[in-house]
Amino acid sequence: MGDAAMTEFTSDTLSSRTVAAGEAAMAGQSHGLRAMLPFAGPAVIASIAYMDPGNFATNIQAGSKYGYALLWVVVLANVIAMLFQALSAKLGIVTGKSLAAHCRDRFPMPLVWAMWAVSEVAAMATDLGEFLGGAIGLSLLFGLPLLISLGITAIVTYALMVLGGRGFRRMELIIAGFVAVIGLSYLVELVIAPPAWGAFARGAVIPTLPDFDAVGLAVAMIGATVMPHAIYLHSALVTGRMPAATDALRARVLRFSNREVLIALSFAGLVNLAMIAMAAAVFHTGHPDVAEIETAYVTLTPLLGTGAAAVFMISLLASGFSSSVVGTMAGQSIMQDFMHVRIPVWLRRGVTMLPAFAVVAMGVNATDSLVASQMVLSIALPVPMIALLILTGRRSVMGAFTNSRPLQAVAIVATVVVLSLNALLLLQAVGIDPIGLG
Repeated sequence: MGDAAMTEFTSDTLSSRTVAAGEAAMAGQSHGLRAMLPFAGPAVIASIAYMDPGNFATNIQAGSKYGYALLWVVVLANVIAMLFQALSAKLGIVTGKSLAAHCRDRFPMPLVWAMWAVSEVAAMATDLGEFLGGAIGLSLLFGLPLLISLGITAIVTYALMVLGGRGFRRMELIIAGFVAVIGLSYLVELVIAPPAWGAFARGAVIPTLPDFDAVGLAVAMIGATVMPHAIYLHSALVTGRMPAATDALRARVLRFSNREVLIALSFAGLVNLAMIAMAAAVFHTGHPDVAEIETAYVTLTPLLGTGAAAVFMISLLASGFSSSVVGTMAGQSIMQDFMHVRIPVWLRRGVTMLPAFAVVAMGVNATDSLVASQMVLSIALPVPMIALLILTGRRSVMGAFTNSRPLQAVAIVATVVVLSLNALLLLQAVGIDPIGLG
C-alpha cells in the first residue's frame, strides 16, 4: 500500500492471478462480472461500516417511534456516503497515499494533531458501538451475561483479524460473507413482516421531521451511516492495490472502483431501509416505545415467533463481528498514517475494548451507548469530509483527476448539510430549539 501502508492488512497479498485478471480487465480483454471481480473488495469492506450495530440501534428507534417518516434520512445519508467513499478511493488510487497520510504531509502539524485526536475519538466511538453490538447479540441469542459475551466477542473478532491477516483477499471474502448474512437476514425479515409499501415510498422521498427529537435521531442516523473511519480506510485499502502507472490506467481503475462503490453502498442502503421498515411494520403501531435492541428482540418473539427474533440476532452478530474487524483496520490506518506510529493489533484491540467493558460494568444502557456513539461519529465526520474535499479539489494533489467544479459544488453542499445537522444537534443538547420543532 505504499509508504502509508497498514502492515497488518496489506493489499500486496493479492495473488499474481488476481493482479493479472485486473490488468486484463483494464486492457479491455474481459467484461462484465469477470472484469469487476479483481477490483471488488475495498468498497465491500467499507460498506460494513454502514451496516454496523449503531445502525441497528438508530434504525430501530426511527422505525418504532416515527414509522416510515425518517427513511429519507437513510437515502440522503447513503447518497452522501457514496460520494465521499468514491472521493476517498479516488484520492488513494490517483496519488498512492491515504487520506490520513496526505493530511500529515500537507497540513500544519498543530492541525494534524487536532485532526488525529478527533479521528481517534471517532475510532473509539466506532469500536464501542461495534463491540457492544456483537456482545448484545451473543447475550440475547444464547442467554449469556453481557460481560461474558464481551469476552467472547473479543476472542472471535481477534481470531477473524488473525485469519484475515494471512491474506488481504481472504479478509475481503470474510467481510463479504458477513455482508451476505446481514442482507439475507433482512430479506427474511421483510418476508415475515412486509412493510406498507406506499408509506415506505413516501417516507423515502419526502423529507419530514415530526418533532425536535427527530432532529437528534436524524443526526445519529447520519452518524451511523456516513462513517469517518470508513472514509479514512477506503483510501488506504486502494493504495497500490492494482498497478496503474499512467493516467489512462488510473482512469480505468477509477471506473471499476466507482462501480463497486455504487453496488456495495446501494446494498448497504437497502439493508438500512429494511431495518427501519421492519421496525415500522412490527413496532410502530402497537409498540412505538421500542427503542432498544434488547427490547426489540424480546418483543419480536411473541409478535413474529422465535425464528424471526433469531434471524434478527444473527444479523446483529454478523454486523458486530465484521464491523469490529473493519474498525480495527481503520484505527490502524489512522494511527500509522497520521502519526507514523505502529502498534500491534492485539494492543489496539485491547485498548479500544476497554470503553465497552466500562459501559457494561457501570450498568449504562447498552443501546443508549450505541446511539450516543453514533452522535459522536456525526460530530467527528466533518473532519475527514472537509479534508477530502480540500485535497481532491487541489490540482497539485490530483493533477488531471482534480474534482470538476460541479462535483466540488455537490460535495460542498453535502458537507454543509452534515454540518448543519450537527449544529442542530448541538443546539438541541443545550436545550435550544432554533426551528420551532420543540
